[in-house]
Amino acid sequence: MKNIQQNHSGRPLVLSLFGLLTVVMMLVSGAAQALPTFARQTGQSCVACHAGGQYPELTPYGRLFKLTGYTLGERPTVPLSVMGVASYTKTINADPSSDFPKNAVALFQTGSVFLAGKITDNIGMFAQATYDNYANQDPTTNQWSGHSHSDNIDLRYADRFISSNNDLIVGLSLNNNPSVTDVWNTAPAWIQYVPTNFGVTGANAAPMVSQLGQQVAGLGAYVFWNKTLYTEVALYQTAKGALTILKSGNDIGNRLSGSNPYWRLALSHEWGPHNVMAGVFGMNADVFPDPTVPSGPTTHYRDRGVDMQYQYLLDEHAFTTQLSYIHESIRGGDVTGVASNATNTLNQLQLKASYVYRATYGGSLSYHQTTGSSDATLYAGLQDDGTGTGNMIPIPGSGSMNNNPDTRIVIPELFWMPMQYARVGLQYYKYNRFNGASSNFDGAGRNAKDNNTLFVYVWAAY
Repeated sequence: MKNIQQNHSGRPLVLSLFGLLTVVMMLVSGAAQALPTFARQTGQSCVACHAGGQYPELTPYGRLFKLTGYTLGERPTVPLSVMGVASYTKTINADPSSDFPKNAVALFQTGSVFLAGKITDNIGMFAQATYDNYANQDPTTNQWSGHSHSDNIDLRYADRFISSNNDLIVGLSLNNNPSVTDVWNTAPAWIQYVPTNFGVTGANAAPMVSQLGQQVAGLGAYVFWNKTLYTEVALYQTAKGALTILKSGNDIGNRLSGSNPYWRLALSHEWGPHNVMAGVFGMNADVFPDPTVPSGPTTHYRDRGVDMQYQYLLDEHAFTTQLSYIHESIRGGDVTGVASNATNTLNQLQLKASYVYRATYGGSLSYHQTTGSSDATLYAGLQDDGTGTGNMIPIPGSGSMNNNPDTRIVIPELFWMPMQYARVGLQYYKYNRFNGASSNFDGAGRNAKDNNTLFVYVWAAY
C-alpha cells in the first residue's frame, strides 16, 4: 500500500483539541435555542430519551418514541439537526508500509445533517446524510477529498392501541440497514456508535448482517405487545431504482440476490429503575461474489445472534450493560475465488458496560472478539510481489499468516458532556490478538499490540 503523507507540524495534541473544542462550544452555545429536532418535538431534554444523555443508548421512553414512529409530541417547524465530529487518532506503531491515513493529526472528520421527526400522527422518519471529509485519496498525490452520502434512513408508519389490559404498538419501516430499526443498543447497527475512520479500530472480518448498511433497501413490520414482547420481520434487496437514494454514493458494496429475510424476537421487562431485554435475531443473505456481475451462483451467509441488555436509570445514575453474540455460517466454496473451504464459520462476541453520572461524566469498557475457521482465500496472508515471477510475499499490516480472523480487543473509554449536545471522549483500542495471532500475525513482523490505537473525539449536535 502507499506510504501516507503525514502532518508533522508538531502541535501538541492538547492544544489542537482545545482549539477544536472551543469552536464546537461556540457553535453549540450560539445555537442554544435551536435544539436537535427530536428534543424540539417532544419538549424533553436528551436524558429523557438517552441513558444518561449518552447518544444513542435509549431509555424506555426513547424506545417508545422510536417504536411509535418518531411521532410523539408536536410536529417541529424545522425538522433539521446537524452533527459534527472532530478527532485525533494515533496508532501506536503506524507502519508506513500499511494504511494508516492521517495518523497523529487532529482534524475535522465528519459532519451529518438529519431530517427527522413527525410527519403525521402515524408517520415519522429519521434520515441522515453524512459528509466524510477524508473519503477518497488520490493514489498519486496522496491528497484527500471529501464525499457526501446517504447514511442511516428509517421511515416509519406506526399505531398504538391501548386498553385496560393491553398495550399494542404495530408498525412498518422502510430502511437501508438491517437492525437500524432496533431499539436496544445490542444490534449491529448501534452497539459501536462513535464514528472513527482512521487507524486500526476493528477486525478485518465481520458478519454480513453488519456489513449491509447503506447498500440495501428493506421493508419490515414489527409488533411490541405490553412493553414485553417484540417481534420484527423484514425483507432486504440491494437498493436500486427509485430506492437508490437509500444507497451510500457510488460504492457498489455487497450485491444481494433477490429478497433476503431479517428477523428479530425480544422479551423486555421494566420494574422501578431497572429494565432488561433478552433477544434473538437472524438474517439470510445471498451475495454475488462479484458485485459488478449480479448473476450466477451466490455466497450464502446465515447469521444467527443472541443479545441481552440491562439498564439502571435513577436520578443521577445511568448504568447499562450489553451483550451481543453472532454466529455466521458461510457457504461459498462452489463459487471460484470466494473461499478455499466449501463452508466456513465466523463468530463475533461484543460486551459493553457503561456508566454516566449526572448526564455529564461517564465511562465504558468494551470487549470485542472475532473468531472463525481458517481459510486461505478469505483471510489471505500472501500476495504476488508484482515481478511476474510468481513469487509470493506477506501482506504487511492486514495479512494473516494463519489465514484466520481471530481478533480480540479491549476498549476502555472516558467521556465528558459539558452540555447535552456536546461530548468529548477518549477511547483506547488494546489488541491482544489480530488476524489469528498475537505476534508476527502478517509474516512481516507486525504484532497485535502494534495496532493499539488511541482515539480522541469531540462530538456535537444542534
